[in-house]
Amino acid sequence: MEIDEDGWPPASVESLRAVDLGGGTVRLDNTPWFVRGVASDDVVRVEVDDEGIRWAGEIVSASENCTIRLIVLRDGGSAAARQSVLETFHRLGTTGEGIEQFRMVALDVPPDADLPRIRKLLEHGEAKGWWHWEEGCVTAAWESAADS
Repeated sequence: MEIDEDGWPPASVESLRAVDLGGGTVRLDNTPWFVRGVASDDVVRVEVDDEGIRWAGEIVSASENCTIRLIVLRDGGSAAARQSVLETFHRLGTTGEGIEQFRMVALDVPPDADLPRIRKLLEHGEAKGWWHWEEGCVTAAWESAADS
């Protein structure tokens, strides 16, 4: 990953959990914190180096899931604030997890989630100063929900 002038993301490499599908492919098994352009359940081609480390290559099959990341500002991004964010979005069909170090929440948004309501809530929360958010990986359905 390329690090910008502000030092973001805070790492040049991210390890993701994955399920080996054989034939040099894996299915991503968690929501990426920093990597852009991939989402949970995407099938990715991998190459194994001399140390046995798998390095991601091209996406073989996209899952149609979206990856949305938030930096929680409310209550200083406390554990309770991050959990509240996760629970609120979970009611709209997402899954995800929080990480204390960066006050972040990473959301996995499946295609059958309430995309228009999720987008509206993201925008509302940012306007209220509850969080900043970004699109890590989005689909055409997500883009269409912006018009809803």
